Amino acid sequence: MRVSADQSGIDWSQCVIAVVGGDRREQEIARLAAATGASVRAYGFPWPEAGIAGVTHAADAAAALQGAQFALFPIPGIAASGALFAPAAPAPIIPDAHMLGGMKSPAHIILGWGDAKLKAHAAALGIALHEYEWDKDLMLLRGPAIVEGLLKVVIENTAITIHKARVCVVGQGTIGFLLTRTLILLGAQVHVAARNPVQRAAAYAAGATVHTLDELPALAAELDMVFSSVPQRVVGRDVLERLRQDALIVDLAAPPGGVDFDAAKELGLKAIWARGLGSRAPITVGASQWSGIRPRIEKILGGKA
Repeated sequence: MRVSADQSGIDWSQCVIAVVGGDRREQEIARLAAATGASVRAYGFPWPEAGIAGVTHAADAAAALQGAQFALFPIPGIAASGALFAPAAPAPIIPDAHMLGGMKSPAHIILGWGDAKLKAHAAALGIALHEYEWDKDLMLLRGPAIVEGLLKVVIENTAITIHKARVCVVGQGTIGFLLTRTLILLGAQVHVAARNPVQRAAAYAAGATVHTLDELPALAAELDMVFSSVPQRVVGRDVLERLRQDALIVDLAAPPGGVDFDAAKELGLKAIWARGLGSRAPITVGASQWSGIRPRIEKILGGKA
């Protein structure tokens, strides 16, 4: 049954939403979007055999976007090629002027963050971009699933326990700090390397040994694992060449990432770019992301929220 208007005063039945790219988190986002009564079309994430109630599975990204007032793109960021995060898609989804040109004006794209090419296309077409990658409340909501996903990666790629392991978390933003706290609780010997002195002080108060980024190369030889949460090159060759061959490096950051993967490969190190860790709990994380997306749509449409 269609919902005409809710307490926000929005007539969702007049709203067309395209959900493009992503993973199982987008299944939940699309389901919740359709539950409002909006017309929802989707493409580029794993499509369940039973379908999703109220959601139309489009033939391609352009078909999903055609006539849509809102496009919901994935959280994990855009690759250097301009492709959206969409590991299950049969081909890369690169939102170009032709694809976006089918949206209904005034059009809006809500996403983690956009690259320069997407921003240029949007500006030329008069499409508004709404980025929420760095909204602290939403990062905290999806943070536990990201940390749980990281623990899974560590367990599957090491022959030692996290307990008593010598690890370093590089960067102490929201996710970096949640990871630091978790590793301390699991009994790891946790070092933190961060640029911000306030973040270093918070990590120290939580029980970590703290360092500046400049001290990271000297520390490297002692480490079993390195986790980077900084979306710029901070774990370079000067750090990697000092690590032991059995060390594990995991990059949690959005593109362009924080690890020099070419150098890691050349040095024979195991380095993993663990994007999309929020997919560890897609229902929980999808719902948390929709809790941030929905009020943005309501605000754009002039609702009471």
